[in-house]
Amino acid sequence: MRNIKLTIEYDGSNYSGWQAQGNTQNTVQCKIETVLSRLFDEKTSITGSGRTDAGVHAYCQVANFFTNSNLDTREIQEYCYDYLPHDIFIKKVEEVAPRFNARISAKKKLYIYRIWNHKFRSVFERKYLTHIAEPLNVDKMIKAAQIFVGEHDFRSFTKLVSKKKSTIRIILSLNITKTGNIIEIRAEGNGFLYKMVRMIVGALIDVGLSKISIDELKTILEKKDPSIIKNIAPPMGLFLASVDY
Repeated sequence: MRNIKLTIEYDGSNYSGWQAQGNTQNTVQCKIETVLSRLFDEKTSITGSGRTDAGVHAYCQVANFFTNSNLDTREIQEYCYDYLPHDIFIKKVEEVAPRFNARISAKKKLYIYRIWNHKFRSVFERKYLTHIAEPLNVDKMIKAAQIFVGEHDFRSFTKLVSKKKSTIRIILSLNITKTGNIIEIRAEGNGFLYKMVRMIVGALIDVGLSKISIDELKTILEKKDPSIIKNIAPPMGLFLASVDY
């Protein structure tokens, strides 16, 4: 069987997340699997590099699947382009080694979170920016971000239900910049837990609004208690930007 790798971008606004779920077919994964199954006339299941929540977007999601089909990769891409919804695009299709697994083989990921920090919201980018009307202290946010860099137990920053799965992750960098009214938070790490990025961003926003101090943020990280974080940043500002192998 051939192992096919997909590089995908999507607008997550209208979907219940990336991952297939038992109670809905309205996920990005399901939409792609349906089109591929029709193309190959065989049930096709794809493995993504990781899940994204409802409303979260991707510049570069990666997935793979196995097939007996001899169709050229260009034909696969063009068929998907013709039959997928317009908010999902397969940017690249390539044949890879049998051992490649989009999730297990991933070495690091980059997420970008974008905030519109102005009294009035942006009309044209409202689905792709989180609006924060109150002025944020970006300098304090930059200092607070360094707390997360390195290897830590992020139990306080995930809504992961299973207690058997490790919550230790490595954040390689967490950079914050401001250009005009747009604040961009770039988080790169060896992996991210369920809702981890949005919970970190929510905490950084609270620091920027002086709702919590940097010392309090350190204590939250050390306590390993997921019930402490109340402000989970909205999904529309979050993008899966890249996956490295």
